[in-house]
Amino acid sequence: MSGSSNGRVAIVTGAGRGIGRAEAMTLAAEGASVVVNDVGGAADGSGSDAGPASEVVAEIRDLGGKAVANTDDISDWDGAQNLINTAVNEFGRLDVLVNNAGILRDRMIVNMGIEEWDSVIKVHLRGTFCTSRWAAAYWREQVKAGETVDARIINTTSSSGIFGNVGQCNYGAAKAGIASFTIILSKELSRYGVTVNALAPGAATRLTAAVGGAPMSEEMEAQLSPQWIANVAAWLASPAAAGVTGRVIETSGVRIAVAEGWNRGPDAPAPTDVASVGPTLEELLKVAAPVSEMPGL
Repeated sequence: MSGSSNGRVAIVTGAGRGIGRAEAMTLAAEGASVVVNDVGGAADGSGSDAGPASEVVAEIRDLGGKAVANTDDISDWDGAQNLINTAVNEFGRLDVLVNNAGILRDRMIVNMGIEEWDSVIKVHLRGTFCTSRWAAAYWREQVKAGETVDARIINTTSSSGIFGNVGQCNYGAAKAGIASFTIILSKELSRYGVTVNALAPGAATRLTAAVGGAPMSEEMEAQLSPQWIANVAAWLASPAAAGVTGRVIETSGVRIAVAEGWNRGPDAPAPTDVASVGPTLEELLKVAAPVSEMPGL
């Protein structure tokens, strides 16, 4: 490993398994002290278990790294604050926040209940907000105290959020919100020395396993290893990435790509009445880019 994060302190949420585990392990291998956050729930968010976070901490320590476990619910206001405080109290500072925790409760909209909507929005979108809010407050206070801050927030969006996927209106809406949240936060926090980016990962985890599908070949399993995402997260967490902010980056074992969001397309003078809206809009739609489809790897 390159030691790209020597001396840095990182929090990774949802770090007990899958992508979060790979991110925590990689950051530790790169020299960071890591707070491994995970409530240890099932893929749908039910239940809790301190085991996954503790196991990752034990793995990091066995390899000579520094880590502590945290089982706070990141969608809880006070829990998110305690998570940030854990990093500062245990390691003296905070440099990197990786928002990775998430759940799935897929349904077609005609079958989705309010609890399935609220629970997914709460973990993904509210959880990302809560941890980011407390981390931002910490870094602002550091700047006010005359400290130099070179910090990172790395969020987790999804191709379901930026391109759309049938059966995931709750998950996709949350992930689209995280993408927009990332862009806005990058503008707000630049004055404090904080960059904010988001990853749209392509990886095989227990969440994707819950969706089902055909068995994967060995080649596909290798392409969908969480390690590919962890490598990008670790680079973004390093001082070398200080000039990158406000970006949504797709990453898998096949490619890395910079996603391009909403852009103003063809336009025309505003229609003067109802009757002129249709003809005007029809001409614009003829030359507008088609609606994006969910891309493959």
